[in-house]
Formats: sequence, C-alpha cells, structure tokens
Amino acid sequence: MRSLIVEDDLVSQKLMLSILRPYGSCDVASNGEEGVRMFREAFEGEDAYRLVCLDIMMPGMNGQNALKAIRDIEQADGRTMLSMAKIVMTTALTDIDNVGESYRSLCNGYLYKPIRRDDLVRQLKYLGLVEDL
Repeated sequence: MRSLIVEDDLVSQKLMLSILRPYGSCDVASNGEEGVRMFREAFEGEDAYRLVCLDIMMPGMNGQNALKAIRDIEQADGRTMLSMAKIVMTTALTDIDNVGESYRSLCNGYLYKPIRRDDLVRQLKYLGLVEDL
C-alpha cells in the first residue's frame, strides 16, 4: 500500500511514518499545496496513493481544502467512491463543524490527535487497506 502523509508537524510526521511503513511505502508532504501536487503526480503516474492521511490545521492550503482538491482530481477522472483513495483526517480538531465538513467532502475516516497506533491500524483494517501483520 502506498501512503501519503500530509502533516506540517515533524513529530506527527515521524509518528505516522512509524505506524504506516510496515504496510508499504510512505511519502510526506508538509502542507496542503505540496500534498495535492504529490497526489496529482502519483495519480497521473503508475503508482497512485491508496491512503492519504490529512491534517486540517496547516499553513497555506489547509486539510479541508486539500481534501476537496484531491477528490476533484479523482472525480474529474470519473472515479467513484469505490475506486478513490482512502482519506483519513488526522487532526486535533474535534468540533462537529470540521468533522461534518470532512465527511461531506468525502473523507473515509476521522482520527483525533494524538494519533494512537491501535486507532490508526483499526481504521486501516476497517477501510480494507490492511490485514494483521
């Protein structure tokens, strides 16, 4: 499984990498613009991301806008929810407005920080991305 972590905090980047690396290759973007660019390049190439973990609070393009931009890329190609990347919001924001906006923009999961290994792996299993190691 190829994963993209879009996260501006270095500690969170390292934590997410340590959790996801056993399941496949991982790339990191430190802001929304970089994340969307990397997603587009992989999508147009031969090795698209199956998982995107998105923080919401980032400088420049935030995670909500990055989520919408990624879904626009997929929908312009005629993708349906079954063939789209799985996107999990990984954020400290717990308010109903952000949670609701994320799901309306077609995220697949929403995890609150601090991210725990068990919670993320459980989410990956639920989404059908991984089995037990």
